[in-house]
Amino acid sequence: MIDARAIVSPQAELAEDVSVGPFSIIGAQVSIGRGTVVGPHAVIAGPTRIGEGNHIFQFASIGDAPQDKKYRGEPTRLEIGARNVFREFCTVNRGTTHDKGVTRIADDNLFMAYTHVAHDCEIGSNVVLANCATMGGHVAIGDWVQLGGLSAIHQFCKIGAHAFVGGGAIVTRDVPPYVMVTGNPAEPHMVNAEGLKRRGFTAEQIRNIRNAYRILYRSDLKLVEAVKQLTALAADQIELRAFVDFIDSSTRSLVR
Repeated sequence: MIDARAIVSPQAELAEDVSVGPFSIIGAQVSIGRGTVVGPHAVIAGPTRIGEGNHIFQFASIGDAPQDKKYRGEPTRLEIGARNVFREFCTVNRGTTHDKGVTRIADDNLFMAYTHVAHDCEIGSNVVLANCATMGGHVAIGDWVQLGGLSAIHQFCKIGAHAFVGGGAIVTRDVPPYVMVTGNPAEPHMVNAEGLKRRGFTAEQIRNIRNAYRILYRSDLKLVEAVKQLTALAADQIELRAFVDFIDSSTRSLVR
């Protein structure tokens, strides 16, 4: 399953059925799980752990050193879950010692061509990054987030679960769950209702989320007043708990 023209370090650990295409390079301290396919001309550097069933297309660069001028070769790492797809020229960097020392990617994500995951980022599951979407270091992306093509996420920003970032958007503040943002700088546009329908949210839950959006963005309330109302609603409307918890944990302020 390993092409004779590939270069695989003796210190790499590959499951028996891993496929490696011609001219790919697998470095030391790389672990690759069952059923993973590495296309031609890909480079995977370590320390990196890759789970089962991933597909790394040609010319991708996975697990190399962070693009951080403070990095001095410290032993940081990259951890990737299962069933992710990394398309052509996708770049994913390891962490730095200025954070937790690790970049983490969960399961079932799609990274389209030319996307970039910087050092110390944490990405949930079922996330889609369209072509040329990019993020700075220390970014946190929740489950089911979609980033449109050519969008950019500022370092240390958080994007909540089920949010949608429109194509070309420049995100400089935290984006709450369920919210769709567009523009430069990105501003809230509406609730990602269509995405919520596709993921099984009921009509009542979507109405509740839309109401929460109106309280936060359309009521002219101060943030502390809006949060107080949302907290009261979240006691009975469980889908709003993620909304309230996210606002409480925001460190860069919210898109507003």
